[in-house]
Amino acid sequence: MTETVSCTTGTEPVLASQWVKVRERLRVEVGDVEYRTWLQQIVLGPLEEDEITLFLPTRFLRDWVRGQYGDRLQELWRNENRAVHHVELQVQRVGDALAAPVAVEAAVPAVEIEAPVAQVASVQDARHDLAAPLDPRFTFDSFVVGKPNEFAYACARRVAEKPSSPGFNPLFLYGGVGLGKTHLMHAIGSELTSGGRVSVAYMSAEKFMYRFIAAIRSQSTMEFKEQLRSVDVLMIDDLQFLIGKDNTQEEFFHTFNALVDAGRQIVVSADKSPSDLSGLEDRLRTRLGCGMVADIHATTFELRISILEAKALASGVAVPAKVLEFLAHKITSNVRELEGALNRLIAHANLFGRSVTLESTQDVLHDILKAHDRRVTIEEIQRKVSEHWNIRLTDMSSARRARAVARPRQVAMYLAKQLTSRSLPEIGRKFGNRDHTTVMHAVSRVQELMERDVAFAEDVELLRRMLEG
Repeated sequence: MTETVSCTTGTEPVLASQWVKVRERLRVEVGDVEYRTWLQQIVLGPLEEDEITLFLPTRFLRDWVRGQYGDRLQELWRNENRAVHHVELQVQRVGDALAAPVAVEAAVPAVEIEAPVAQVASVQDARHDLAAPLDPRFTFDSFVVGKPNEFAYACARRVAEKPSSPGFNPLFLYGGVGLGKTHLMHAIGSELTSGGRVSVAYMSAEKFMYRFIAAIRSQSTMEFKEQLRSVDVLMIDDLQFLIGKDNTQEEFFHTFNALVDAGRQIVVSADKSPSDLSGLEDRLRTRLGCGMVADIHATTFELRISILEAKALASGVAVPAKVLEFLAHKITSNVRELEGALNRLIAHANLFGRSVTLESTQDVLHDILKAHDRRVTIEEIQRKVSEHWNIRLTDMSSARRARAVARPRQVAMYLAKQLTSRSLPEIGRKFGNRDHTTVMHAVSRVQELMERDVAFAEDVELLRRMLEG
């Protein structure tokens, strides 16, 4: 039953509990990335009569949240507390003499409260309203370096140490989703703003576009341009979202030129290299490619293991090596999702006081693992094994018993048993109508050889990884 409360002594924990439910609903609706970008910094204020107050750190964030989520916030609050008829969004900076916000921490377990997000801009002026928040977790120290990302990491460190260095302006980072581009950009911003050395504006290309449109509508384009061009470092994430937005591209091009000509640093990320971003103006593509272009490649198994080991160590929860290897095998395309899976395991272990095991991992992450499961066919197994040992595909179902053919055939049967849900008779039929006892013998023989022969075991494991990937 929905409770009704007012902001009186003794009701703050109830109000805070309702706020937790409201923001959790928002997080589910908009997704973690959008929630962290726009909504995580909202602080609960008092309820006076029928109006609840929520605080945000900057005018820009307040205006954005009001325009994009104001109606939904009011609806969600109304569902939780029928006394709330209005939601008032206000700016509250550090040191402002405003009403003290209600403490949410007292009403919910500590595991539900996320670390506060730092503000990017380092100077107390209008640039606060321009920048999106930096995530303090994304630092150079927390970035796990491996062969796929070592060049991009080195370039990012160079820019953080010496912005506007010849050959590194602009710095263009590109790669697939969840490989670390945004992490490196936040790390650059955090490094540069520590100690107030320089002013930094970090935003997504989408936010740049909306901010530009808002400036046009409010007839404040000159103020928008002055704010942008007064920063020491401008960082634009996910530039591919400007494709097809000709007017916004034009403004970004002029901003780009103004900053570079003034000796300021530009850092840009996208999912493709400048030359492959079809839809961008040629002159913009040329300017983006004139500095340092760094590719972040897809992760290797070794890098994924290193990332998981680092995260597990930092959490203080013991995660068995076989669990880390299992996750590194199963979730291969997206580091963000890989870390999210580990975080869920750790939270489950903390909440229920249980140790992490392979069995609990499969249970807790069943939805993620199901999405990453790939149906491996016996035909695919036969083809991969034949290619690996350089035999003909027809040998998989032939009567030939030579060892050079029989051993790969046994490995294919073994992998078919391990990687498919087919029964032994079904597997036998795929290998020249062989009896199920032949398949049983092949499985037993391969297991025995793997225990005795390290090189052979490595061959089989490699094939298994290739087929599962």
